[in-house]
Amino acid sequence: MAYINNLGQVRIGVRGWVAAQSASASVTDSDATAFVTAAGITDSTQISALNTLVADLKTYGLWTKMKAIYPFVGGSASSHKFNLKDPRDLDAAYRLVFNGGWTHTSNGAKPNGTTGYADTKLTPSVNISNVNSVSISNYSRTQDTSFNGVQIGCYDGSNGQANELNAYQYYSIISRKGGSSYQYSIEAVLSTETNTKGFLLNSRTSSSIFKLFFNNNLLNTNTTIRTGNLPTRSLYIGASNWFNGTNQYTPHEHAFDSIGDGLTDTEAANFYISVQKFQTTLGRHV
Repeated sequence: MAYINNLGQVRIGVRGWVAAQSASASVTDSDATAFVTAAGITDSTQISALNTLVADLKTYGLWTKMKAIYPFVGGSASSHKFNLKDPRDLDAAYRLVFNGGWTHTSNGAKPNGTTGYADTKLTPSVNISNVNSVSISNYSRTQDTSFNGVQIGCYDGSNGQANELNAYQYYSIISRKGGSSYQYSIEAVLSTETNTKGFLLNSRTSSSIFKLFFNNNLLNTNTTIRTGNLPTRSLYIGASNWFNGTNQYTPHEHAFDSIGDGLTDTEAANFYISVQKFQTTLGRHV
């Protein structure tokens, strides 16, 4: 701005608050604002992408269906850990606790495939109220079919149980993409799709409907009546939380993960549209 000082001289200056104001002006949603503040996001493109994501999820009626959303924005472990739905730094808010080897960049969070995992602190049997309504998703930016890895999951194997909730971009030992909810042997939903870059969504909407979506395509449906139960241990990202320890590590870069209620076909399509728009704005879509 131009101004005249007390000597009558014309000077040009820029007020620091103008830049700050323009960066924050793109945040109009209170939930997006809470996340931006907690995660310390200052980049205007990232702020705008988050604001639009939240607005889209609310417009499509998806926001209330989500229990945890991890957008992996900010480029560091301290920003990537926050849950968009509840950005408090607490176990009760399902913020991530990273363990082992991870690489954090503006493109997302990448575990090393051998020791890296993140604990969501969300236990399905405790924190998901309807055993017949559950979804988990993962946006991977890595092409790799060499691992028996799980993008997000947990597994109860003790005392003869086999309750599990898993999503995997590709599981090499069975040469399949898919997931399970809740008895793997009869309730898994699988596909021979070998592309591991993109948005994977598992969704159960009833005791006999469990679907696998990938990049806005329905790959398969399992209509077996559910016999298992929700697992009693917390969901891990980058590996599966087993009864006997962490297992099934994967090296896929995470650009988005979610845990929530089951989604219909229309809701699944709108979820993909929202997430892909978000990734495209950030320049990291695949």
